[in-house]
Amino acid sequence: MMQNNKLNFAAIDVGSNAVRLLIKSVNAGDPPERLTKTVLLRVPLRLGEEVFSVGEISASKKNQLLRTVKAFRQLMKVYDVESYRACATSAMRDAANGEKIVREIHNKTGIKLEIIDGQEEARMIYDSHIADLLGHDGHYIYVDVGGGSTEISLISQGNLVCSESYNIGTVRLLGGTVKKEDWETLHRDLSELSADYPVLKIIGSGGNIGKLYRLKGDKDDNCLKVSDLEKFYEELKEMSVEDRIRKYRFNPDRADVIVPAAEIFLDIAHRVHAEAIWVPAIGISDGIIHALYMKYLAEEECED
Repeated sequence: MMQNNKLNFAAIDVGSNAVRLLIKSVNAGDPPERLTKTVLLRVPLRLGEEVFSVGEISASKKNQLLRTVKAFRQLMKVYDVESYRACATSAMRDAANGEKIVREIHNKTGIKLEIIDGQEEARMIYDSHIADLLGHDGHYIYVDVGGGSTEISLISQGNLVCSESYNIGTVRLLGGTVKKEDWETLHRDLSELSADYPVLKIIGSGGNIGKLYRLKGDKDDNCLKVSDLEKFYEELKEMSVEDRIRKYRFNPDRADVIVPAAEIFLDIAHRVHAEAIWVPAIGISDGIIHALYMKYLAEEECED
């Protein structure tokens, strides 16, 4: 099944809404731009639903996560993965039993799961080398909206200037657990960014903005106008979850969170006066794999 000259690298992302496995392949010695997606699996466990309301992950959700990680481990074996990194974000950060679950997963699967903070999450997203795709002119904010948190990174002239993480996410919004002070902090920071960088462009990350972008369906330019996003938001919020599934063929776990995702993106876009959102479909898993391959290349160079 596997080609001998291919190297495979994997990333496991344990998010608040879903758990993902991404495997990318590259010919040994090729530049990182040649990494191509081989496997992408998404399991909608929605760990944040419990964590943001009761503060911990239940035994049933833990067992689901454990089974998912075991399945991912087997797939990584099938693809003879060279190296991997497994990271957990907002839900596991907030769960009182998060560290205990991490230890159990390691004991039962051999997979070392790291609970990372928002700053590292934002750094990993930048490590997807989004700046290389954009060029080095202009000022951008990279906005990653997840189930439990939103990461915002300022990229100016190709350099990462700062990154912040806010406990504002789609699953939190659905559950009514976003705190007023978190919105206030986000709005204050965006006002300062907008004042310092009057012309800011937005790069959108996450499965929801990708789905919203594809609703326009007219051309593949990776650009979603804020006016189109406003139109989609107004339409979707008036529809039932069942109608969204029926009309747009959304997965059930996507059909409810897509509206709060649009709300978060619109809030940010309005506050920095952006007219469009660029949607390149790159996220934390891509950043993890990019870093793994760069490390592999550096080690190979040292051995030579």
